[in-house]
Amino acid sequence: MQEIEFIKAVLAEDIGRGDLFARVVEPTPAKARVVAKSDGVLAGQKYVEPLTKLYDVTIDWCFHDGQSFGKGEDLLTIQGDNTTLLMLERTLLNILHHASSIATLTKQYVEAIGEFPVRLLDTRKTRPLLRDFEKYAVRLGGGINHRFGLDDCLMLKDTHLKTIKDLGAFMAQARQKIPLTSKIEIECETLEMFKEACRVGADIIMCDNMSIEEMIRAVAYRNANFPHILLEASGNITLKNIRTIASSGVDAISTGATIHQANWIDLSMRMMDV
Repeated sequence: MQEIEFIKAVLAEDIGRGDLFARVVEPTPAKARVVAKSDGVLAGQKYVEPLTKLYDVTIDWCFHDGQSFGKGEDLLTIQGDNTTLLMLERTLLNILHHASSIATLTKQYVEAIGEFPVRLLDTRKTRPLLRDFEKYAVRLGGGINHRFGLDDCLMLKDTHLKTIKDLGAFMAQARQKIPLTSKIEIECETLEMFKEACRVGADIIMCDNMSIEEMIRAVAYRNANFPHILLEASGNITLKNIRTIASSGVDAISTGATIHQANWIDLSMRMMDV
């Protein structure tokens, strides 16, 4: 199971050859709670829950993945012995901090465009080896995953396009060599390139760093001539400008900010009387 292997690796990083505290004290029954010191959206439950299979601990969840919580509320209680709970404390909190912070920021972006028929997407700008984990957190905040890797969609970015002399010929060859179910997305920075991408048969076109006026014109051109093509806006997306971009009529907006700009919310584990 993916989550168990993930948490084993995280624990191994922190515990090393063994928690020195456990050498000093004898195990005694203990209980702790994780309390929110700021508002947020819970994420990480799926990755924390395997602790109950690896150790003799019981976790009772007050909130579940994807649910919003408020400052001062308990997210969970965990019971076991004192040495085990203290050994697991940082791993448990790091997972909840990281995932919940991404989910919380993602929800803010989703709520900012809630009145528009547009989807919020993530990107491949993820921390190495944490892509599944971080994209899971985006989903819990209400976002939708873009591609997970180079194998599930052929995207031609500006760097790719510099190496292609005949885009039409390349597209014809690609349709013969990639899976039938795979889509082709082309990144475009100008309306001229946008129209070329439409002509050669792109499934999705990314309007990269276009002005709002250019995006409106691109949407109108698509609607009149190639209504089956999906349009994605990307580039310098912020909470301040995302509503304006959503109003252009694009089908999706992608941003890596929900992951790499997510500041950790404040959570704490506190021991309780048994």
